[in-house]
Amino acid sequence: MKDENHLKHIQDAINALPEDFNILEEQIDINLQMTYFDKAKELRDAEFDESLIDKAKTDLYSDEVSLEDKKQLLVQLAGFDDVEAFRIVEAFYKQAPKEIRDWAVLAFQESRMVIQSSLLGEQQVFISTGLGGKGKNIRYSVAMHRMGEGQAFNDTQKKLVKSEFEYFLQKSEGELEEISFEDQYALAVFLFPLKENLHIIFKSFIDECNQFGNFLSEDVIITNVKRLKVEELDEFLKNNDQDEQE
Repeated sequence: MKDENHLKHIQDAINALPEDFNILEEQIDINLQMTYFDKAKELRDAEFDESLIDKAKTDLYSDEVSLEDKKQLLVQLAGFDDVEAFRIVEAFYKQAPKEIRDWAVLAFQESRMVIQSSLLGEQQVFISTGLGGKGKNIRYSVAMHRMGEGQAFNDTQKKLVKSEFEYFLQKSEGELEEISFEDQYALAVFLFPLKENLHIIFKSFIDECNQFGNFLSEDVIITNVKRLKVEELDEFLKNNDQDEQE
């Protein structure tokens, strides 16, 4: 009941979103995102400093300026409602080196939102996850489990899972990006509309597959934070079995 209430609160929050929202498309580590947002919150009350504009034009490209100083400069620029500040962030983002690329992406997205909010006269909604997305779709990683102790999917079951999953996703304007089968797991990465109900889709999909042998577990693991790995799943199932025994 507690989990159901939690899911309901999440779904209610999603349903309350305006029709026009922005989703971060790039896959950026969630811990780095939290670090960026914490730094942005720390610096957000700072007044616009025009001297930072000229400073950024040189310091962002200077080998003598530390990575941390460049990061702070990007956060400061991103918070300014100023077109020139946005253009500087945009130009750097387009050619940012690997070690600061993800940070520059976040700064660019924030800077663009600030400008859009000012021009449109309304607050823009920005949604970011560890796996990113495309358009109005969020990217998810899912692990499905083959019932039966240590049993792997056979070729017929693999074909069925893939074809049925694609079918149910397409019905909801989702997209299967990749799927693989490792031991007793089916691992997939897919795009799905943020406002659609994932729970309903998976129940229908699993019920359809299980008409052909009742082989697919109703328990699935879904996340939009990172790609799931077999080692993590084995550990999760092991701990879950221990909890049930206790």
